[in-house]
Amino acid sequence: MAVVEAESRASTPAAQRRGAAVDIVALRKVYGTGPVPIVALDDIDLRIAAGEFVCIVGPSGCGKSTLLRILAGLDHQTGGSFSVEAAGWAVENAMVFQESGLFPWMSVEANVRFGLMTRGVPEFEAADRVETALKLVGLTKFRRHYPHQLSGGMRQRSAIARAFVTDPGMLLMDEPFASLDAQNRVILQAELVRIWERTGKTVVYVTHSIEEALLLGDRTVVMTAQPGRIKQIIDVPFPHPRDLITLSASAEFGKLKLDIWRVLEDEVQRARAEMET
Repeated sequence: MAVVEAESRASTPAAQRRGAAVDIVALRKVYGTGPVPIVALDDIDLRIAAGEFVCIVGPSGCGKSTLLRILAGLDHQTGGSFSVEAAGWAVENAMVFQESGLFPWMSVEANVRFGLMTRGVPEFEAADRVETALKLVGLTKFRRHYPHQLSGGMRQRSAIARAFVTDPGMLLMDEPFASLDAQNRVILQAELVRIWERTGKTVVYVTHSIEEALLLGDRTVVMTAQPGRIKQIIDVPFPHPRDLITLSASAEFGKLKLDIWRVLEDEVQRARAEMET
């Protein structure tokens, strides 16, 4: 993983630390070395501006999650390169998965604090940052609760707070709201957009939902069936701040959703055909 180190984090106040810029060049990921290796990603070129919200859609098995894991440092590319950089501070990233991943024996507050403690953040600073993160997601009153006492939506809000508390330059999100019911998903989508607009962090968001990609993102990256390549990148024209409910009911939104489905449809059908052979 290529990470451009700048000055230490202490040299740049948290209020000035915005998102990181990402530059992915000819990225390739191959699993296995036998006679039939699996090419998960092939020749991925993508540049993401600092503070941009980019959504990635594609058929199942196209390498969306693999790409996120490589950016997070949880996996390594076979070829190509990527860099993540921000002005004036060393970049960290945080990842939010479909399941919250909270420690069941810890309270909400302790879960949110955990990443800071592993980084050796002083107690007085950690307390302030945890308080800010809990307020950001509206969980101050539930700080003493344990995961089993929370709804699914509240657990995901806790996971988002845990990600933001470390002040990441890049937030990587892998279908974080897929397991929620429709009402909670709408609420959490709006919450995430509000937090992103406030913090200016860079977000790379994987989803199977074209609608979600258009509601949240600045651009939508459409990937092909395996091996995953970038088929098309669509600029999302809707300005911020966004009223997600009103936007989803607009004719322009419906037309763009249909246009992207037409781009994606052949890839979904090809992925299904390959699974059946």
